[in-house]
Amino acid sequence: MHRFPNEFSELFKPRVSLRATAPFFAASDLIAPARAAASFALLERHLAPALKPLVRAIPPETIANQTRNYQERLPKTVRNRAADIDGTRSKAAKLAAQIGLAEMLSSPSYFAFAQMLAGRKLDPAFGRQVLRYGPGDYAGPHTDHHPEEPRARDGYFDLHLSFANAAAARQLLVYAGGGHLDRVVDVAGPATIAAYRLPFWHYTTPLEGGRNAARWVILGTFLYA
Repeated sequence: MHRFPNEFSELFKPRVSLRATAPFFAASDLIAPARAAASFALLERHLAPALKPLVRAIPPETIANQTRNYQERLPKTVRNRAADIDGTRSKAAKLAAQIGLAEMLSSPSYFAFAQMLAGRKLDPAFGRQVLRYGPGDYAGPHTDHHPEEPRARDGYFDLHLSFANAAAARQLLVYAGGGHLDRVVDVAGPATIAAYRLPFWHYTTPLEGGRNAARWVILGTFLYA
């Protein structure tokens, strides 16, 4: 596979019963292994050079400035590499266009798939981003709640397409159910499609595996219409 398909529906195996009914949904059996490996190779070969480190460490003052027991307040922490692929000017956007990724994410079947999982109408203008997790990379506990943004304060929708190599042994998505962080899904398989009805508490554990372990995430962020 030298390019991503023009239509998203050409990448995965449709399942009539597929529908998200909870804040978080993941399926690992929708994309054939050969397609998953080819997608990973395309991203690794062409887009990796355009990524930039995304690193937010734990601020020391979260401990040093604590004056009472159980006063912990942890901001979102993260370590991976990322790039926006919206528009046409950035290096990452140009590379995404060259390998057909931009066209696939603009296809009617991609938008229809996202809208089906969201369960409600979505704004056709949405954000696109790619992430790459290497060994030990993670995203700490956070909610993805944006109360200062009028159109996002009541929630929004994320669609993640994930592709990992054979060296990636495990990476868990932990999310809240019934008031506790007690729901767990391994997202380090060859191909995972995940839907997020945000906001809710969740985090991604450090990627486990060999020194060459890697997991790509193609992320679409949608506001509700």
